[in-house]
Amino acid sequence: MKYVILFLSAVFISSVSQIMLKKSADISYDNKIKEYLNPWVVIAYILFFGATLVNVIAYKYVPLSLGPILESNGYFFVTILGMIFLKEKVGKKKAMGLLIIFAGIVIFNL
Repeated sequence: MKYVILFLSAVFISSVSQIMLKKSADISYDNKIKEYLNPWVVIAYILFFGATLVNVIAYKYVPLSLGPILESNGYFFVTILGMIFLKEKVGKKKAMGLLIIFAGIVIFNL
């Protein structure tokens, strides 16, 4: 159970870094170097790298068949974080997609 929580934490951290990259993409920069080497982007990629390392560690103890199910929670995390920090709206298609993902998680756990 401890490693499942660790895995989900890595998925959440990865989702946070995706939101950071999206926020950075909304800012215009003077040149390409500043666009790719600004603090938001650098921190986001460090978080991605850290989340990947944590996933590798967690996969040593989490069943391989459970990994994709835990990873699919990232869609929920990104949607919720996008609503909070990016003021994104959840349309019918996105809501339907999230429902299908949720149904897949439920079916897997049965």
